[in-house]
Amino acid sequence: MEMQDQESLGRWDRLGSRDASSRAEAMEIICLEVTRKVEAIGPITSLPHSPPASGSPPKNDLNDTLAHILMLAKRCPFEDVRERFVQLLQGIQDLGVRIPRPLGNGPSRFIPEKEILQISKVDTRTQSIFEDAFAALGRLDNISLVMGFHPQYLESFLRTQHYLLQMDGPLPLHYRHYIGIMAAARHQCSYLVNLHVNDFLQVGGDPKWLNGLDEAPKKLQLLGELNKILAHRPWLLTKEHIEGLRKAEEHSWSLAELIHAVVLLTHYHSLASFTFGCGITPEIHCDGGHTFRPPSLSQYCVCDIANGNGHAYHHDELGNQEMCGEVEVLMERMKQLQECRDDEEASQEEMATRFEREKTESMLVVTAEEEECVPSRDISRHFEDTSYGYKDFSRRGEHVPTFRAQDYSWEDHGFSLVNRLYPDVGQMLDEKFQMAYNLTYNTMATHKDVDTSMLRRAIWNYIHCMFGIRYDDYDYGEINQLLDRSFKIYIKTMVCSPEKTTKRMYESFWRQFQHSEKVHVNLLLMEARMQAELLYALRAITRYMT
Repeated sequence: MEMQDQESLGRWDRLGSRDASSRAEAMEIICLEVTRKVEAIGPITSLPHSPPASGSPPKNDLNDTLAHILMLAKRCPFEDVRERFVQLLQGIQDLGVRIPRPLGNGPSRFIPEKEILQISKVDTRTQSIFEDAFAALGRLDNISLVMGFHPQYLESFLRTQHYLLQMDGPLPLHYRHYIGIMAAARHQCSYLVNLHVNDFLQVGGDPKWLNGLDEAPKKLQLLGELNKILAHRPWLLTKEHIEGLRKAEEHSWSLAELIHAVVLLTHYHSLASFTFGCGITPEIHCDGGHTFRPPSLSQYCVCDIANGNGHAYHHDELGNQEMCGEVEVLMERMKQLQECRDDEEASQEEMATRFEREKTESMLVVTAEEEECVPSRDISRHFEDTSYGYKDFSRRGEHVPTFRAQDYSWEDHGFSLVNRLYPDVGQMLDEKFQMAYNLTYNTMATHKDVDTSMLRRAIWNYIHCMFGIRYDDYDYGEINQLLDRSFKIYIKTMVCSPEKTTKRMYESFWRQFQHSEKVHVNLLLMEARMQAELLYALRAITRYMT
């Protein structure tokens, strides 16, 4: 990288400083540079198409720089930076140069933008987490903005993700981002793929590897099988798979590297679930996040209709009346179950039967497929092995063996294995699981002082049940009482085929609940999925070691 690039890199970085004068200085220089570039080319009459995606910091291409400035004008957590860059773009437009504008309506297709952007205005803790995240990465991504509804969780999530990607660890930096790309591509999650393609190139990754797994080193190719099984059928993972990776001569994986890789794969599989489940949109500065075409009236109307703009929050009035008692019914059921719990204890056999019944049923819940997925146009197409996905074995249910939690649990077994081979990470993951599982504001829709622990446990255990994991002390009969069919379809789609999640599905479960509560559900789904995948991977590693 040339000297001047290094210098300009530093200037973009300084926009993340908590010191206002530092930021002002950096903005001054950036504004001068950009204005100089603009004046050098004079007015542009037309641009054929929007520029390719670019990461931070922008390359020298003016369009990339402008897209980057647009992102900062919209997303930088510091108000002075936002205001200054809005002015800068306005000034450039006044010179007759076409400037980009955002596509879409904010960070999520499902949640109104103003509701998301309101969070940090009212919550100082969220604002300060956003500032830290921006300082660390030079961007505040849409996932973090949506997770901002739950600042305690977001803090734990960002700490863990930063550690996995940036801090000392067994794997080199470019390998980490590449593994993120491999994992996200299993679900054609172009949002995460694009984010990590940028990061991969930024840390010096070889662009050739992005043409597909067969262009990457043999060592990473060997990880492909593990990636597939973990994403779609983790119960099929055996110690032989681990042995294959450990004994591949010069391409062998050490145990520490393998743990790092497994944590990254499961992190990105489950983050793809969250991304689709919250309808996360492309970053403003990335492909699909902005356009240089001027808005035309007709286009606008179409977008507004397609994105369901206009209506602020909820759905057809008719539906609302029928859903009206939904929350109360759920609360009543929780109360009854609590009373039954105190009354009678079902026998061990009965408990086992209830689990098997729920497990078999969960295999037969149809995800929202049948409308075939549009194959992706982006990099993930190079990583797809379309012959292998959840749908190939869920037709009328494959038999999933039962994994008894008392034989191998996260608390008693997985946690210590991760901590031993990749210090501190076991601790961070544990905090993040606990945070998602125990998070509560004691509210349900408009009701206050509600104990929601029974509901949270039903959701978590239902997901583990879909993976065949059974807790002996849990009565699986509760799941059917608390989770209705549309909710089960949503959960199954989100966890197994997240790329098929639609806005309609998001809206059709728990219709009276707030967006923040639905985001909370998605955090539970994401963490429960990650833990289930991890348990199978760690059990296989433990069996290999013993």
